[in-house]
Amino acid sequence: MSKVAVVFWSGTGNTEAMAKAVEEGAKNAGANVTVFGCEFTAANVKEYDAIAFGCPAMGAEVLEETEFEPMFTDVEKSLSGKKTALFGSYGWGDGQWMRDWEDRVNDAGAMLETESVMANEQPTDDDLDKCRALGAALA
Repeated sequence: MSKVAVVFWSGTGNTEAMAKAVEEGAKNAGANVTVFGCEFTAANVKEYDAIAFGCPAMGAEVLEETEFEPMFTDVEKSLSGKKTALFGSYGWGDGQWMRDWEDRVNDAGAMLETESVMANEQPTDDDLDKCRALGAALA
């Protein structure tokens, strides 16, 4: 049984709903899943076979800067060779924050296992299905 971490930050509940769908998809595929907020650390990385990170776009299409960005900056240097996936919601722009985030994950040497999932504002049923598939891909 694989161990999957779902690590997320949510301000409005949109990314939280996506995280719950990722968790559900991974569990339904047989994974042992642990959900974290921004207390996740670089030391936690080695405990998991795969990690799904979720964060909405903030400001000028960046990751949330007070809690999520500092945690992710600490963790990203430990992601080499790790199965990962990304998800999050946005309310403006064209998804540049996700493309930038994918570049960071790739530059860290992590393996993006599936296409990232972006929801414009509140996730639709289709978005949540994509999140479940993302979780299953990590399992």
